[in-house]
Amino acid sequence: MAAQSPLTGRPRRPPLDAVLTVRRAVRLFLSEPEVSAWLGSGQVFVAVSGGADSLALAEAAAHVGRRRGLTVGALVVDHGLQAGSAEVAEWAAQTALRLGVDTAKVLPVTVSGGGGPEAAARRARYAALREHAGDDALVLFGHTRDDQAETVLLGLGRGSGPRSLAGMRPLDPPWGRPLLDVPRSVTAAACEELGVSPWHDPHNTDPRFRRVRVRHEVLPLLEDVLAGGVAEALARTARQLREDCDALDAMAAEVAEQARDGSELRVDVLVRVPPSVRRRVLRTWLLEGGVRELTDAHLRSVDDLVGRWRGQGGVFLPGDVEARREHEKLVLNRCQPTVRGS
Repeated sequence: MAAQSPLTGRPRRPPLDAVLTVRRAVRLFLSEPEVSAWLGSGQVFVAVSGGADSLALAEAAAHVGRRRGLTVGALVVDHGLQAGSAEVAEWAAQTALRLGVDTAKVLPVTVSGGGGPEAAARRARYAALREHAGDDALVLFGHTRDDQAETVLLGLGRGSGPRSLAGMRPLDPPWGRPLLDVPRSVTAAACEELGVSPWHDPHNTDPRFRRVRVRHEVLPLLEDVLAGGVAEALARTARQLREDCDALDAMAAEVAEQARDGSELRVDVLVRVPPSVRRRVLRTWLLEGGVRELTDAHLRSVDDLVGRWRGQGGVFLPGDVEARREHEKLVLNRCQPTVRGS
């Protein structure tokens, strides 16, 4: 007698193309040497929202994980931003269990803070996932090739530079994204093959959110004007930029080691390297020195102390920090915060 699907009660069909595609993506991801180094705990988590991407990923991770001797848990974050969110979160957890994960847990969070509702929800979500998973387990997200394309376009619109245009990394410990080369249409088809009806988040169609408009207006228009293949091309561009950024970051690390003199940087070392490498050194140095909300304009002004030196004064930066050039070194000074009305 044929086995039955735990979701529909109907005879279970052999896995079809979409399910196999998602499983293959997860298998290849977990086989990468740098990923395997993070599997020593034997535990992997999947961030599950109830949408098609995360449910398809949960099934694939459970399937592949069993064959690798891994325990796969589903983590469902309840942001509490919509009526009935607790019920949706519990449904997502139970569905993930029926799809084969070993454990499923709902993590209620409080969303607060600045930067808008999307940013606040993201901070709360990542904090809850990190706290539950700990420091030695990977948390997998169902971000697809389409999500990557949206991220690249949003970065392009902000003028955020190559680091932003490089998009999301497949591995950014403790986060993993096995599906960045898989189209969203495949995860939807996988859920259909599995007999799952995913939850559709109303926020994903709310035009108040910039990403929603990119998804439903900008990308379809680009696909029409450029005759298709835009999402794939953007994801491919992001991958190429990540490789370039990794190479430049490695060069910058070597330069930083030569330039550091205690908490200061030697100008004679920095002036010999290309600006793209030098600014990477400066960015790390400034962030470590307590500069907050560092912008490209701030970074270039500090870089001018090396590349366009003409005896100018210091550069005042967010966080009450001043960068100055003194005795052929770059130094950071703490400024006294200005008190209004004094």
